[in-house]
Amino acid sequence: MIYKNTAVHFDVNAQVKRSVSANIQFSTQDIGTAKLSFNLTKDGVPLPISKATHAKLFMKFTDGSQVYVNTEVEDALKGAIFYVLTPEQIKHAGTVHAELYVKYDNGQKMSVHKFSFEIDKALIDADIVPVAEYYFEDFETFKAEAEEMIDDLQTKFEMLDNIETKEGAQARADAAETNAKAYMDKHASKKDNPHGVTKDQIGLSKVDNVKQATKAEFDEHHSDNTRHINKAERTKWNAGQLYKLTDDNGGRMLIPDDTDLLTLPSGLYYGVSNKVVNSPEPKAVEWFHYDVSTNNARKTIVVTATANPKRWFGTIHTDGSFKGWQRFITDADAEVTWQSPTLLNGWKQYGTHKVQFSKNALGEVEIIGSITGGTIGFDVPAFMLPAGYRPIQMLHFIGVASSKGTGTTPQYHRTQIATDGTVYIQSCSNTVNPNEFITFGFKFKAA
Repeated sequence: MIYKNTAVHFDVNAQVKRSVSANIQFSTQDIGTAKLSFNLTKDGVPLPISKATHAKLFMKFTDGSQVYVNTEVEDALKGAIFYVLTPEQIKHAGTVHAELYVKYDNGQKMSVHKFSFEIDKALIDADIVPVAEYYFEDFETFKAEAEEMIDDLQTKFEMLDNIETKEGAQARADAAETNAKAYMDKHASKKDNPHGVTKDQIGLSKVDNVKQATKAEFDEHHSDNTRHINKAERTKWNAGQLYKLTDDNGGRMLIPDDTDLLTLPSGLYYGVSNKVVNSPEPKAVEWFHYDVSTNNARKTIVVTATANPKRWFGTIHTDGSFKGWQRFITDADAEVTWQSPTLLNGWKQYGTHKVQFSKNALGEVEIIGSITGGTIGFDVPAFMLPAGYRPIQMLHFIGVASSKGTGTTPQYHRTQIATDGTVYIQSCSNTVNPNEFITFGFKFKAA
């Protein structure tokens, strides 16, 4: 058999379980193929389905129809059960609210979970109206529903006792119509103001008795094209942009202090970064330009912030969560400035390969070059890095050292950079000429 199979996983426990949308959609043409499959677990393992276990499904359709049916076992050891909607049930288009239960022969019963799914009306079924359905395989539930329907019918029969017959109601209506017509004809023939209505009562006392415009004056006004707009002008104005995106001079609008940037409507704005909530640089005391674009239908906001030469881009998702700022890296950002540190404890620059350091737009510090002749030791600094160029935590690097006196065997040194910026050449594998030259070539993220 071929089915539209839908697997739903439920865990049987006492935790709070709100009704969930199962993200399932059948069609009214899924006749005999709309299959609801359930996998039940208990304490993280499959819930076995024995002969004493009965899984039952209650469904309530949009038109008020209700069914309470038994499911079938697909795999008893894995807790897998299923139910195929009948041809009558699949005709009830709309949202179906359902709940799964488990009953045992010893009288125990428990709710597994509430959920909902959709039945879409197929085009071919556009004119089909399903018949209300009440079907229960559980006798106790059927008995309660039957008693409720009997009480409802009894109330309706009691109301029938007070209903007048059709013939009697028609006779009384005909007599009332005849009497009303006779009274209205008599009243309509009177010309003497039988109700004594005054001009004050109908508002004539508030009307000025002045001369109205003549036909010629009216025609002159009608042809005045200066006072009246034409169709093209009206269309242009109606299609015009009515929302204020800038100030009255066409410039950007100033953002008041402590305004949340993410609550602003579409428009062009400017403001000091540290005085605007949710700005890309909350501590920066500089002017920023903001381009805000909103889509109220989907509750999204796109914001572009500019502080020359820096650029940022941020969005608010349709679920309302802010995705954070992303900075654009420009060609100017890619350029770095190299600086030379002050060398300590006998260290000197090695030839033209001077030791230098820089920091790029991503906050990465790079050290290059070579030094020579200084003192090697765990507590002997070679040079210091200034604030802004120091690591988040203490770092160690292995670099190339001189192999002079050791033949062709490559040599190396171990260098430490402390969080205060101190650089130590702690050791060198060349024990013959350890400080002949020490080279650097590594990067790290600045604090």
